Amino acid sequence: MLRIRGSIGDWPVDLTLELDEGDWAQLGAQLGAQLQAAKPEAAASAAKPASQDDALWQAAKDLLRKAGQISGPQLLEQLEGLTGSAAAGKRLLVRLRHCAEVKVVSGADTPLYSWVQ
Repeated sequence: MLRIRGSIGDWPVDLTLELDEGDWAQLGAQLGAQLQAAKPEAAASAAKPASQDDALWQAAKDLLRKAGQISGPQLLEQLEGLTGSAAAGKRLLVRLRHCAEVKVVSGADTPLYSWVQ
């Protein structure tokens, strides 16, 4: 069973698909064929310069590395300033929370983000 939830424009979508073994095998075969066809494109895209997202991610890690330790709200404020967007700043904060190079501990009032490497 596969459940797809989201929206299309203003319309909510909640779709459940039931697939048997043959359907899963066919889907897997099609995905495998698409991956094989995409390999030359992936090699070409690897030669491209880093995207803006990669540059922002690196800048976010550098910001925390230089700070050593910083509270969540302060870090979020700096990330929002870096990206120019509250949503993009929050995405980077979540990404940092799950980064192996970052340790997050619960402080008295707010989480503390620390660079560990």
